[in-house]
Amino acid sequence: VQLQASGGGSVQAGGSLRLSCAASGDPLSSFFMGWFRQALGKERDFVAGISRYGSGTTYAASVKGRFTISRDNGKNTVYLQMNSLKPEDTAAYFCAASRRYIPSADDEYDYWGQGTQVTVSS
Repeated sequence: VQLQASGGGSVQAGGSLRLSCAASGDPLSSFFMGWFRQALGKERDFVAGISRYGSGTTYAASVKGRFTISRDNGKNTVYLQMNSLKPEDTAAYFCAASRRYIPSADDEYDYWGQGTQVTVSS
């Protein structure tokens, strides 16, 4: 499956952005989907994940209550709605797909998209 992330940009603190991850190839419903981010000079971190049909979601503590992951399998797209953005949310955001039912680590994701940059100014 090929993944294409989009929707990044520059926003002031307190603002919102919605990221999209469009999949092509295999049906998106075959995959658990995740969003990750990597700030400049830092390691990649898990942000949010969603089960194959959207019944289960999980979030990093740092974004819980502010970010919402969702998916539309009919459109082969996963979304990350980001509200109340903070400067520390500045990073390149990546979507990833896993064939595991519930992946527990980065290396359990099989496919990665390119990053989309999110910059939050104070």
